[in-house]
Amino acid sequence: MRVIVCGAGQVGSTIARHLASEGNDVTVVDIAPEQARRIDENYDVRGMEGHAAHPEVLQRAGADGADMLIAVTRSDEVNMVACQVAYSLFKVRRRIARVRHHGYLRPIWRALYGSDQLPIDVLISPEIEVATGIARRLRTPGAFDTVSLADGRVQLLGVHCNTAGCRMIGKRLMDLPTMLPHHDFVVMAIVRQGKAFVPAGRDAIEPNDDIYLVTEPAQADRVLAFLGHRERPAHRLVIVGGGNVGLTLARELGRSAPLVSLTVIESGRSRAEFVSRELGKVAVVLHGDALDREVLREANAGTADTIVAVTNDDETNIFSSALAKREGCGRAVTLVNKSSYEPILPALGIDAVVSPNAITISTILRHVRPRSISALYNLREDFGEVVETVAQPGSRLVSGALHDIGLPRGMLVGAVVRGEEVIIPHGTFRIEPGDHVIALITYAALHEAEELLAGAQAPADA
Repeated sequence: MRVIVCGAGQVGSTIARHLASEGNDVTVVDIAPEQARRIDENYDVRGMEGHAAHPEVLQRAGADGADMLIAVTRSDEVNMVACQVAYSLFKVRRRIARVRHHGYLRPIWRALYGSDQLPIDVLISPEIEVATGIARRLRTPGAFDTVSLADGRVQLLGVHCNTAGCRMIGKRLMDLPTMLPHHDFVVMAIVRQGKAFVPAGRDAIEPNDDIYLVTEPAQADRVLAFLGHRERPAHRLVIVGGGNVGLTLARELGRSAPLVSLTVIESGRSRAEFVSRELGKVAVVLHGDALDREVLREANAGTADTIVAVTNDDETNIFSSALAKREGCGRAVTLVNKSSYEPILPALGIDAVVSPNAITISTILRHVRPRSISALYNLREDFGEVVETVAQPGSRLVSGALHDIGLPRGMLVGAVVRGEEVIIPHGTFRIEPGDHVIALITYAALHEAEELLAGAQAPADA
């Protein structure tokens, strides 16, 4: 597949690296010469300087024979026009654009993106997806990450194993059935000291491990309690930042959790006045700097259940969260773009980190993968993905019991949805065509896994 990626920022670079590693022909266009040169030198892709919406630039990038264009520059307008040019002049079959400004995203303007208008097949709004993801996490406060799969029938949870009440610490995964009868969850991945791996039955959970597991939503509270987490959903919440993410989150909580007491802190006076008008009685809006302890105290952050810091500045988010925790706030959910900050965040009291780039990357990859994959969540950029796929007739996946079909090393099936039933499978379980399968696939195993899912038969023994 030939792909043009417009924009060589963190999202564009990561997408290009993923696609190139899977054998695709990738060209990345960026208006900044140093960005184009960096990606050309560091990745197995072609980096090219130029304005991504200009026809001659896209022509030089190979748009005449491209299968897909992914536009993730910093400009919404450039992304949209690049899709228009790719469709109208070069007949590029599939076009994906990142659009941030809420004015382009209102439901009444959806007709703008039809094939006879602005021909964008997939419109990605990181701010809306981030706000929706945070709202999900607030409903499951014992988890630092949560993703809904299989139309809400299966839940992926990320959980810190760092509490005295975690019964799994020091125990092997194979011992789980004797510890928790009718255990209805599967540990898909363990992150230990910054390194992720797919666990085997003999692996034991160690203090301060982070684990990713799948379970049914109805079992989530029971599973979290078993792992030492009995946190209650927040009733008093402080949101730092009244930008698109903060405003969207406040609106969502106003609809889904009207009894939650909300306070929004916004540093810009005109923006604070706008947010106050938009939210009305949904939230109290304060104008001030969240790094000022007096402003935090005016917002009663010290007695709040949770602070959610979602400004455009990583440092403001991190340090306002840390200050609120020192004042007595129960939990901090913090938006951080720079992955280099990740190792220090737990020491600062950050309970859950939200990465807009990771969310955007997951969304884009979901639309790039084979059509049989209906959902995808990127766990870590250097590790792998949790995918939801439909088992295809004739595929190796349905050719026998799980322990007989030759799952590649680095692939783990965590749950199967058959009709309305959610099944936690064991080695003797047989997947049937049409089943929805939730699986972890590491990037090292991606090619083998795609062959297995697509129905390619294993080569005969020599």
